[in-house]
Amino acid sequence: MTYHAKSDFMRTMIERGYLADCTDYQALDEAFLKGVVPGYIGFDATAKSLHVGSLIQIMMLRWMQKCGGKPIVLMGGGTTKIGDPSFRADERPLLTDAQIDENIAGIKRAFAPYVTFGDGPTDAIMVNNAEWLDSLNYIGFLRDIGRHFSVNRMLSFESVKSRLDREQSLSFLEFNYMILQAYDFLELNRRYGCLVQMGGSDQWGNIVNGVDLTRRVIEHEVYGLTSPLLTTSDGKKMGKSQNGAVWLNGDLLSPYEFWQFWRNTTDADVGRFLKLYTELPLEECERLGKLSGSEINAAKIVLANAVTTLLHGAEAAAAAEATAREVFEKGGIGDDLPTVTLTVDEVSDGVGIVQLFVRAGLAASGKDAKRLIAEGGAKVNDETVLDAGLRYGAGELVEPLKLTAGRKRHALVVIG
Repeated sequence: MTYHAKSDFMRTMIERGYLADCTDYQALDEAFLKGVVPGYIGFDATAKSLHVGSLIQIMMLRWMQKCGGKPIVLMGGGTTKIGDPSFRADERPLLTDAQIDENIAGIKRAFAPYVTFGDGPTDAIMVNNAEWLDSLNYIGFLRDIGRHFSVNRMLSFESVKSRLDREQSLSFLEFNYMILQAYDFLELNRRYGCLVQMGGSDQWGNIVNGVDLTRRVIEHEVYGLTSPLLTTSDGKKMGKSQNGAVWLNGDLLSPYEFWQFWRNTTDADVGRFLKLYTELPLEECERLGKLSGSEINAAKIVLANAVTTLLHGAEAAAAAEATAREVFEKGGIGDDLPTVTLTVDEVSDGVGIVQLFVRAGLAASGKDAKRLIAEGGAKVNDETVLDAGLRYGAGELVEPLKLTAGRKRHALVVIG
């Protein structure tokens, strides 16, 4: 990045690693110097919670507000009915209106810890694109908006080409998605003076469409800014763990499990993640990221505490660290470990060790659990288990049973 930013926001985006591309660096930078810049990121309601893969976008909205901008959180109540086809091999399953509304209610909870909502000039607002998309007149929309889109150009976008190159069908419904996303930007500019759309770099084509459409229809200058698509240093997609998605909502993933995800960060990612997911000073992020050996583990705890504090609060972060120390350093049973509660009926004939590891989320399937046991990676109450046929009755479960997979993943089994 050779551009030297003047505004706090653009400087933060560049220095902390949030910026992949921008339609006009200098013009957007100058806009932030002149006054309050409203900017938005869209989130489709495909699940009841966002996961860690969306956290970089949420942090960008947070920094925008801290730097004097106005965050607009756009919920895709309308676009979710189609589904974004970008870089997907198949069509998303269509959700009902009730499912979408339920998902939006769950997703909203993730934003409250990061941005301040209200009526002030820099207070965040949350809007739903169903407000304007649900009532569109199809013929009028095609005439007024559709005429600004070239099918040739739409086919040239990498997100579409990758699907066609694999000879996977792209439905006409999905093909409309990029037009509707562009229309969102136009509407947000009309209604709220929105000047910039942000998103992951896989959204570049959709964002550029919105910039172009807004210029063509109402002759307003607006901008696009993308963040890099993050993978961990070992090539894994950000937001996924061995047990599936790392959800932001505490009812889907406990604060302890969230903390543990960050504690398990690969050494090479610590410095980068500190810059992206915490507000620690850059110098401190760089210092911690350069540590090695056993010292890097202290940096990982700083990372886990800082990220967990932002989302779940300082008390939850402290409790997670205390549980981790109890489990890892003293071999005890932490109060905050993920817990599987079995009924008396479920253990009346005994419950198999394989089933317990699957129920606890420490193995993805019975086959995985048997492999874990065969390789010596499974422990019960800190003792290695090598017999996949073991069964536990009510007598053995009077006290909590501590399950361990590998060195770092733990769960409790109790009778409720």
